[in-house]
Amino acid sequence: MKVDGKDIRPIWYNQDSGTVQVIDQRFLPHEFIVEDLTTTDDVIEAIKDMYVRGAPLIGATGAFGVYVTLVQANNKGNDDEYLINECKRLKDARPTAMNLFWGVDRVMKTALSQASYAKRVEAALNEALEVVEEEAQNCRKIGEYGLSIVREISEKKNGKPVNILTHCNAGWLACIEYGTATAPIYTAFDNSIDVHVWVDETRPLNQGSRLTAWELGKHGVNHTVITDNAGGHLMQHGMVDLVIVGTDRTTRAGDVANKIGTYLKALAAKDNHIPFYVALPSSTFDWDITDGIADIPIEERDPDEIRFVQGDCNGEIKNVLVPPKDSPAANHAFDVTPARLVTGFITERGVCKATENDIMSLFPDKIKSDL
Repeated sequence: MKVDGKDIRPIWYNQDSGTVQVIDQRFLPHEFIVEDLTTTDDVIEAIKDMYVRGAPLIGATGAFGVYVTLVQANNKGNDDEYLINECKRLKDARPTAMNLFWGVDRVMKTALSQASYAKRVEAALNEALEVVEEEAQNCRKIGEYGLSIVREISEKKNGKPVNILTHCNAGWLACIEYGTATAPIYTAFDNSIDVHVWVDETRPLNQGSRLTAWELGKHGVNHTVITDNAGGHLMQHGMVDLVIVGTDRTTRAGDVANKIGTYLKALAAKDNHIPFYVALPSSTFDWDITDGIADIPIEERDPDEIRFVQGDCNGEIKNVLVPPKDSPAANHAFDVTPARLVTGFITERGVCKATENDIMSLFPDKIKSDL
């Protein structure tokens, strides 16, 4: 994607320095800071403290983390046990996003298949780069398949703006390129369809108002930032035509774990007969589970993310305490939207209903003998 006319991604391999680099998203939109990831601990910190966030980007960062583990100072060379243990630490950085486990395991398996240390390093880097490119192309295809949904609504409205509500940031900042939920939006915009996006602020870290609004603005997409609780009101008054969100883990039966507050948007959409779509690459499906409420672990993060709000104060980024100093807070990062509330999934292989049969018919290669 382009920022001020310059092509950029949220993570990349710097060939000149041999270093993995990321945009530190904690400071956007007020400061643009690039961080080097040179140790396993750097990668873990970047994932855990949300320099990087969003399922596909977390997966790509974990994939690069295997390479970083192999080339960091004082590495253990061909010590299989050491690499496996470090990869477990990478996967433990965040518990909910399926892509993290997928990306780490994929690169670790490739590295362990090589006998020599030099070949192991080369294989890990190449596989991580392949993960990045595959995820970017998957998001491009999500945009292409989602375009028909937006176009159909546009035609029914005789070209009037299609009002799309989204939640959190499932844009290119979270997904290498294009995004998941935003991919159909960008594709529609680039095909001269008039779109307008309602951007949930997405407390507590405001990934909507900070990140989605920033990247939509850089691309020129018409948008409006709203409070998290305004979506239902807008739906009741006919101001939302379509809801598209991303996901951090989705079961093969269609239950969706996504940023806290997604479930409430799905309920409001259902009550107002508004289509509710989830956009995701296949790497975000958990093919081993069917009950999202029972089986998807929900991350509980530092309560200070709720107690404090970050913003620009006369050119200086500051954290401001909002509730009483001694009030306790609980910070559940995700919720689960049951499949019955989901109109369909937009994937790199097409659009399907949120049922196990429809999902598995789109991904027959994921069917296991024990399912």
